[in-house]
Amino acid sequence: MKKIFIAMAVASSLVFACQNAEKYDSSNASTEAILDSNSMDSIDEAKIIKTADMRFRVKDVQKTKEELSKSIREKGGTVAEFKIESNVYESQKVKLSSDSLKEINSYRTEGYLVAKIPAEKLDEFTNSIPKLAVFVNSASMKLDDQSLYYLSNKLKVENRVEAVETINKFATKKEPNVGTSLYIKDDYVDKKIENLSIDSQVKYSTITLNFYQNNTVQSFVVANDNLYNYKPSFGNRLLLSLENGWFIFKEIILALSNLWVLFLLAGAGFYIYRTYKVKRA
Repeated sequence: MKKIFIAMAVASSLVFACQNAEKYDSSNASTEAILDSNSMDSIDEAKIIKTADMRFRVKDVQKTKEELSKSIREKGGTVAEFKIESNVYESQKVKLSSDSLKEINSYRTEGYLVAKIPAEKLDEFTNSIPKLAVFVNSASMKLDDQSLYYLSNKLKVENRVEAVETINKFATKKEPNVGTSLYIKDDYVDKKIENLSIDSQVKYSTITLNFYQNNTVQSFVVANDNLYNYKPSFGNRLLLSLENGWFIFKEIILALSNLWVLFLLAGAGFYIYRTYKVKRA
């Protein structure tokens, strides 16, 4: 009898284990199905961000910038940033006359442009750039697959919506859980914004262009900024110095004439001293 009871207990345990295993397998199957469907969604809507970078030499930087801007507009893109600057490598000034100099500069003009191009036209645009260039120094393109990150944000957003609904459902006047709800909502917004940013970068690729031209030598006449060269000639300066000396001498005489009382008192004192000395002798 005891053996029969043990056998029945073992049999029931096996049946219960089989039922749990079936439930576990079905649960895993449903989870894998969800992940597979999400994976398929991510594959169907792959989030590939394209970026490109090029550096090349041109004949004229300003003209090239205008042609690039025109081509970008024609392809539905826009210029996000551009800059043109000239760097002087050597400069000299040669005297032409007392009031003019000839300035000679050797400089290089460089251009920098960042553009947003529709992703489907990026290859076409990059292939057209060598036609504007004299020499291409470097060209690169990078593909960044953000599909999994995008899918992660999407699933997290759905989880946060459910969490907020649950919090609001069970919130009470004493414990409204406003802080927790607000934190989840803010995080929900962050994930939505990140995905919108990814969508924008997927739709419009970013290309950075650096272009330059050969060193240019330019000369032009400028005013002489050395004030010494504007002084009168030696003869004029000598005559002016003599006149100035005579003027200073007259000023000294006039200054001394203002002191005639002192000279008179000094003379009288000297006369009295001499007279007193003679009488004592």
